[in-house]
Amino acid sequence: MARDRASRRLAADLSLLAVAGAFALPLVWVLLSAVDPHAGLRVRVPDGVTLDNFDAILTPEITYTPLLNSLVLCGGATALTVACAALAAYPLSRFRSRLNRPFLLTVLFATSLPITAIMVPVYALFVRVDLIDTLQGTVFFFAASQLPFAIWLTKNFMDGVPRELEEAAWTDGASALQSLVRIVLPLMGPGLAVVTVFSFVMMWGNFFVPFMLLLSPDRMPASVSINDFFGNRGMVAYGQLAAFSVIYSTPVILLYVLVARRLGGGFALGGAVKG
Repeated sequence: MARDRASRRLAADLSLLAVAGAFALPLVWVLLSAVDPHAGLRVRVPDGVTLDNFDAILTPEITYTPLLNSLVLCGGATALTVACAALAAYPLSRFRSRLNRPFLLTVLFATSLPITAIMVPVYALFVRVDLIDTLQGTVFFFAASQLPFAIWLTKNFMDGVPRELEEAAWTDGASALQSLVRIVLPLMGPGLAVVTVFSFVMMWGNFFVPFMLLLSPDRMPASVSINDFFGNRGMVAYGQLAAFSVIYSTPVILLYVLVARRLGGGFALGGAVKG
């Protein structure tokens, strides 16, 4: 029996390693090809290390302007999403109503709608209200598309904050908005970090929305401009594509590193309601 158990554990470990290898292989290709002067589709150790691929793409047209556009779009939309989600989740978490459940089910249904199904009417609406080919219009749509799931997540995290803390603040004369900003939101910092990272990552990798709503090349984000490496400049330059992918992934990694401490800290509410 002990041998069978060890065999099953070994088989499970090997299966997990195979799955991990399948996920790690594309990342290894990106890292190696970025410094390979003769990069191709095969994963191989480069004969010599070079930074020429980075030198070729570090220009305003290829990298700097698209990355700046991505930061403006995704950063602004993420801030708007988190703020609106907190304001919408607060009454759903703190007040009981027979409309809460239907509203939450509607929000959950909205998260399952494919973005391609609504882009045609959205495009027509943006043309009518003169928001097509504008960064602010794309920010609004990004925020609106991520808001349903953000509300759902924020409400679940907000349910974990004890109501007694707010009642104590109300006794001291604080308003509902003040208790939300000064009591609830600081205590649910890990939850807000999760919502922020999730929203930013989903927007950062979105190709279809900015491709449809933005027309000017100088306003395109990096998620759209990366498509130029696939044939628009002739043959695919795999080394430059890999180098661009490394730079393109850096903001998301930095964001996760910045909030990782709060994600691992949990809700520090253990002694908050004592006494």
